[in-house]
Amino acid sequence: MTLQLNDEAPNFTAKTSEGDIDFHKWLGNSWAVLFSHPKDFTPVCTTELGILAKLKPEFDKRNVKVIGLSVDELGNHKTWSKDIEETQGYKPNFPLIADDNRKISDLYGMIHPKANDTLTVRSVFVIGPDKKIKLTLTYPASAGRNFDEVLRVIDSLQLTAKHKLATPANWKPGEDVIISTTVSDEEAKKQFPQGWKTLKPYLRVIKQPTDK
Repeated sequence: MTLQLNDEAPNFTAKTSEGDIDFHKWLGNSWAVLFSHPKDFTPVCTTELGILAKLKPEFDKRNVKVIGLSVDELGNHKTWSKDIEETQGYKPNFPLIADDNRKISDLYGMIHPKANDTLTVRSVFVIGPDKKIKLTLTYPASAGRNFDEVLRVIDSLQLTAKHKLATPANWKPGEDVIISTTVSDEEAKKQFPQGWKTLKPYLRVIKQPTDK
């Protein structure tokens, strides 16, 4: 199954390190980051879960819930958490799904089809409060993810969900943004009375609105 942007994120029930969940009910009116890792007790994943635990307050500030998935059993998740705290200084403070039957991995297309029929790739799904998929990222098993980048994209997604704007390459919060090409100059005058800088008719730059 190949999930595309703006598809509804498939619902599922699962056992996690923080109890049983119904995914859509657990999501509620929040954003979410659902990410998979190949298996428990692997080196790169250990560093990733440590970083995510450290960054969780940043996700909380953005009304984003974090949830991980592995094709390992629940008991291994709990044991592994101790290793993560010991080596990374942070213990996972978000649920880890036990997907030992690969049901959810298959549902979200997380299994690496040309490497190993049980190995999940490093998938990341950002899901909006409307239960729609807003971002997908897929890393090879050998490369750890940059979760600062995931936060940056979430900032962009949340900004552009509220305003008819787009963010340029390498944009960071607080920097100038671009008025969407779907907005006419007349409409832009009403939405952005402070004005903008026209570099080209299709490239209109404006200061980021203070209300994200």
